[in-house]
Amino acid sequence: MKIDHIGISVADVERSIAFYREMFGMEPLCPISPFGGGDFERVMGVPGAQGRMCVIRGNDVQLELFEFANPAPPAQDPNASVSDRGISHFGITVRDIDATYERMLAAGVRFHCPVTTFPSGIKAAYGRDPDGNVFELLEMGPPPTG
Repeated sequence: MKIDHIGISVADVERSIAFYREMFGMEPLCPISPFGGGDFERVMGVPGAQGRMCVIRGNDVQLELFEFANPAPPAQDPNASVSDRGISHFGITVRDIDATYERMLAAGVRFHCPVTTFPSGIKAAYGRDPDGNVFELLEMGPPPTG
């Protein structure tokens, strides 16, 4: 089994594409296109679902961004706790977490705390996209010895 993509409902699809392009080097796989109609309503379980969408990709991560025009979604709490029920975050492995963190911080990305190094050697930091969705930056530690 392999995860194909992560779907994210966003307020502004262009803004989200720009964020993920600038911060992670992700690129659109298709133009922004409208969605709606019976098939989308059935699959999503959302009567009257319509809006715009785009799929973006960077390395092994693929995001499907949905900007709903109908129904009008309530605003997400941009400070929602990762302990709330549902998907709390998605992780992206980077080569140099410290440099990535500093670059993103300088660009105004909000993080929960600075990069943390766990006893295993794994480094991590939780940040938020423009809609408050949480992503985790990860840098794997050195391989175990002995």
